[in-house]
Amino acid sequence: MPDPIQRVAACVLLFLSLPLLCASAVLIRLDSPGSALYQGTRIGLRGRRFGCYKLRTMRRTPAESPAITSASDARITAVGRHLRRVRIDELPQLWNVIVGDMRLVGPRPEAPEFVDLDDPVWQRVLSVPPGIAGLAQLVFADEARRLTTSDPDATYRRDILPRKLTIDACYVARRSRSLDAWIIARTVAVLLGRPATIDEVRRRADCVRR
Repeated sequence: MPDPIQRVAACVLLFLSLPLLCASAVLIRLDSPGSALYQGTRIGLRGRRFGCYKLRTMRRTPAESPAITSASDARITAVGRHLRRVRIDELPQLWNVIVGDMRLVGPRPEAPEFVDLDDPVWQRVLSVPPGIAGLAQLVFADEARRLTTSDPDATYRRDILPRKLTIDACYVARRSRSLDAWIIARTVAVLLGRPATIDEVRRRADCVRR
């Protein structure tokens, strides 16, 4: 899908979701102190840093807290847990699409501490804009539940990130309008409670190994 069309679609989706965003923001402020909006630094196209927007789902924490959030993380607020379950917290990223930092579909942007700009695989993944929905997100829709150790950052680096990076690099090699449309459709299905299977993703994109 061409970038101008994605930006127009993001504008329409953001406008339609404004009542939900406003209601969520009120609940966030009532549930815990702090801004309803969170801006995290992420790595985008060709290694450029940008501010990725989300609805805040966690309490303010010390700087040394883990960068990765597990499902049992005590920092997640009561309201935040519900927002995360249905991915409402990611709706503000539609603004990132509108301003050109992201696309509707693409590799999910990572925090700087997890990116190696000298790695050829990372360079391949960062040759396209990051996205709200991605192929790796379908495979790792339950990522937070996989991070149940006392050191989620280490588990993420060792067990999850390498596999996601492989899938994202494969997506870059095979990206097409039809694949993007399929990823959007399957992402909606996941939000409605129909998780994607590894076999299904493999058949569609041939990017996943057991």
